[in-house]
Formats: sequence, structure tokens, C-alpha cells
Amino acid sequence: MRAIVMHKTGGPEVLTLEEVPTPAPGPGQVLVRTEAVGVTYYETAMRSGLFPMPRPLPSTFGFEAAGVVAEAGAGVDGGLVGRRVAIMNATGEGTYAEYVTAAADALVPVPDSLTSADAVAVAVQGALATTLLRTAGLTGTETVLAEVAGGGVGGYLAQLARPMGAARVLATAGGAAKCERARELGADDVFDHTDSGWTERLREAGGTVDVVFESLGGASAGRVLDAMTPGTGRMLLYGLLGGPPAFTPMDLLQRGLTLVGCGGPEGWLPRVLAARAEVLDLAARGGLRPQVDSVLPLADAAEAHRRIEARTAVGKVVLVP
Repeated sequence: MRAIVMHKTGGPEVLTLEEVPTPAPGPGQVLVRTEAVGVTYYETAMRSGLFPMPRPLPSTFGFEAAGVVAEAGAGVDGGLVGRRVAIMNATGEGTYAEYVTAAADALVPVPDSLTSADAVAVAVQGALATTLLRTAGLTGTETVLAEVAGGGVGGYLAQLARPMGAARVLATAGGAAKCERARELGADDVFDHTDSGWTERLREAGGTVDVVFESLGGASAGRVLDAMTPGTGRMLLYGLLGGPPAFTPMDLLQRGLTLVGCGGPEGWLPRVLAARAEVLDLAARGGLRPQVDSVLPLADAAEAHRRIEARTAVGKVVLVP
């Protein structure tokens, strides 16, 4: 089979298309013929060496995919063969390939009305957005801020926040096109986070923000504290696009704010994976709009990474084997 293999960290060019043996499913596993492979920002960070790879190199890259079960391993119901499923291999075999094995008990069925590209776009990121909103415990009267809402997790937060208890939805996005997309997805007001003064404009818009879904990190995370509701404001930190947030525990203490760390394979990954079936069903019924930026051949994995790193993608970049 063909797969994208990374032998060392570096630029997008380290992702090479190679012929490798087709894996065989072990006990409790299935073999999936991939139809759509999701590409994420954090994969670009791992490829570059910014974040450590979860497995040794050389390695087939990638973590998310949707496809058809081609073979069932020992102890697995043979009735799964032929079914279309979504998978998330957080630490296992890479998904940038024509075939990949996955644990049978971690599969989630894809509704017939969804394409595989839409399924891989919404399954994990939509499930993360749902989990974040449930963790926030919105009261129905609060103002929320969804960062990077031109697509991906932020875009799903913008779509789901009001149905899940927000009274007002604010958002950030990078550039005019992404700001317009965030408005289309349900944000009442959108601020361009490429403008260093966006937090001042947020405060000038009136009122305070009760809940911030923080993914920018860096200096902007520190500046947004002044726009949060003193005493009851809470920040759910789930991303670090700009590096660690530039504030200290004392900054939170002085304002009476709460910081909730949202991530990690032990506490958060099981909750996110458990929510995938719900969001796939919601998307199939038209209640959630999948965010797909572009669909590229598997051989163009390097180009997919370049698009993400250029911050031009609006939604998921998908590879098709």
C-alpha cells in the first residue's frame, strides 16, 4: 500500500509517499481502507519538531481518518466488514495511508448521508467543541468568546454555543475572509486576532465575557483577562497556537477568574471520543455544518501541511488516498 512516511522532523518536504506493507489487524482490531484522512495544525507542529512525536521515527504520520472496514481481526464481529467508520489513532498506527488498523471498540459509525470528508472534518473537532461547551456549564445568560472561529474547533464552538446555553457568542478569526465565515457560523460579533489591538476593541464592544474558549495562547491570552467578568469569568484552555498563555496565577487571583485546562490523553481524550457519534449524527441531520477547506490527494500531504502553516485554510484540509 501507499503511505506517507516521516523519517525525521523538519519542513513539509520530510513527508514522503512510499510503498509499505499493508498492516494486518491483530486481536480486537480491524483493518480500515481509508477514504478521507484529516490533517491538523498539531500534526504540523509534530512534523516540525516543535512538539514531540508520540511514536518513534521513521513512522507513518497522521491521527484521524474515515473509511470502510476491510477486515476484522480475531475476536471482532465480522459484521463490521463493509461498514463505514471514523477512527482516531492518538498514539497508534498512522492514518496518512491507504489502509490502517484500529481498535474495534474505538470505531464510530458514519451516517450514510455524510461523506467521508465531512465525517473526518467533524468527528473529532466537533466532539471537542461539544465537550468544551459541556465542561463550561453555560447558564443560558452568559456571553462566550470562541477563538479561531473561522473553521475547525472554533467554528464548531460558534455553531454550537447558543444551542448549548450561550446568550451571546463572540468570536475571533484571522483575516477578513475567516471573520466573515465566523459570522456565518453564528457569531454575533467577530474580532480579527491578527490585529494586536483586538482585545481593546472587545472591551469597547460593551459588557464582559463570561467564558473564553482559549486556543490562541501567548500574549493575547493575557490581554483577554481584562475583558472577562470579574469573580465568575472562566477560561477553558485547549490550544496553544501562540505558545503558553502570558499570565500568572496572580493575574487570575486578582480578578477572581477560573482557568480550566482542557486536554491530555487520560482525562479528555475518552470524553471527546465518546462524543463523536453524537456530533456525526447531528451533522447528518443538518444541525452542524462540517468545515472542509480542501480535499487533496494523499501524495500532496506536504502541500496540505503548507496550507495549514500558512493559516489560509478555512476548515479541515483532507487527504484522499
